[in-house]
Amino acid sequence: MQWLRTKSVAQALADADEPGRQLKRTLGTFDLIIMGLAVAVGAGIFSVGARAAGTFAGPAVIFSFIIAAFTCALAIMCYAEFASKVPVTGSAYTYTYLTLGEGLAWIIGWNLLLEMISAGAVIAKYWGIYLSTVFATAGWDIPSTLQLGSLTLNWGPFLIVTVFTLLLIKGTKESARVNNILTMVKIAITLFVIVVGFTYMDTSHFTPFIPPAQAPVIAHGVTGDVWGQPMLAWLFGAQPSQYGWLGVISGAALVFFAFLGFDIVATSAEEVKDPQRTLPRGILGGLALVTVLYILVTLALTGMVHYSELAKAENPSLATAFIAVGADWAAQIIAIGVLAGMTTVVMVLLMGSARVLLALCRDGLLPRSWGVTSKVNKTPVRLQIAVGIVVALLAGFTNVEALEEMINIGTLSAFVLVSVGVLVLRKKNLNAGGYRVPLGPVLPVVSAVLCVYLMMNLTILTWVRFLAWMGLGVAIYIGYGMRHSRLAKGE
Repeated sequence: MQWLRTKSVAQALADADEPGRQLKRTLGTFDLIIMGLAVAVGAGIFSVGARAAGTFAGPAVIFSFIIAAFTCALAIMCYAEFASKVPVTGSAYTYTYLTLGEGLAWIIGWNLLLEMISAGAVIAKYWGIYLSTVFATAGWDIPSTLQLGSLTLNWGPFLIVTVFTLLLIKGTKESARVNNILTMVKIAITLFVIVVGFTYMDTSHFTPFIPPAQAPVIAHGVTGDVWGQPMLAWLFGAQPSQYGWLGVISGAALVFFAFLGFDIVATSAEEVKDPQRTLPRGILGGLALVTVLYILVTLALTGMVHYSELAKAENPSLATAFIAVGADWAAQIIAIGVLAGMTTVVMVLLMGSARVLLALCRDGLLPRSWGVTSKVNKTPVRLQIAVGIVVALLAGFTNVEALEEMINIGTLSAFVLVSVGVLVLRKKNLNAGGYRVPLGPVLPVVSAVLCVYLMMNLTILTWVRFLAWMGLGVAIYIGYGMRHSRLAKGE
């Protein structure tokens, strides 16, 4: 059956060298670490960390981050093994194509697009929110929206997406230089949050550390009905609740968004120098640094202000905590730093989305004419423009909170298949060299189980939307991909 057919490593490497569809190897270990920091530091801690503390876990959100980081580390080791052995673009999609077959590969590629495009829209939206904060703290009365008939448009997300789409068309290395500079600014702001935040810490805010479970309070994506209930709780007949240990797990499922950058780094495998050594070092090194920063920021955040205050805020963020303790000057600095930091997140997500699309086009699952690269800069211009348009529209017109959980379920589903795929890769002995996940098959299996568990702690509504997206993906594959696949044609 066609949907079970797999590609060989030799095929994947040959596709990467096809004239007119090549990418340039320019990135080193430092570039990858910075890329991971660029998308992770900001994607989570600047946008969802405060909401997870206020809505789900209270001070115990630190446990949520630790659980998410541990799960991510296991999955990322599987990514690193794949990426070091098969250094081509496409990330989880390509790896699944090599091990589990074309059908599942298409589905996971489709889910990766859901993850990256949704994440790009979410961060672009938050960029616009922080831009308004900067204007407000400076005393400038500049509206953040434009009225287009009956539609309300946020112009900030359009601006940032346009700028970085043009920069990515120019070239990956050029984008990386800008990325490196802005990421240094973001890390400096993060350290500023930690140092200043600890000076305002009140240890009484850590009590209760794990808030007792209660009936849901409707806010920030919590609906109080069956649709807002975690899938696992619904399956076992549990009553809808908020906080407690289940809240910590739900918080982990939400803040997993904070670690999504590292699977995106794997999409750049084809643009990395000496990928067998560089990729594992870059991906795992970046994850370790991010985890330490998240733990320290989380301690500062929940120590400065009681979680109940975060729950009441309309758009809870790091700035919320500093304003609450009267440190408006610090909130102003943070808003400017976060604004700079989030620009790098948008850039990496835009790049990753275009690379996944490029891999799908190379294999004929989407029109191959879309997947050409420019002769001079070797960048997928058409795909990059298309991604920019879609992300800008989503950021301007959609509900951010609805997209956040869609990102997580798309990411976790990819992690499950990559974890399983590593075992298949080893069994097939496709390539004996490169990085290898320690402890044999144990860690990949644990990774897959933990990812499924976190998926089951996302809401029923998220699952319904996810299954609808999957259904659309299956329809496109049956209607187009199966007939035009290069594998089916024997090319």
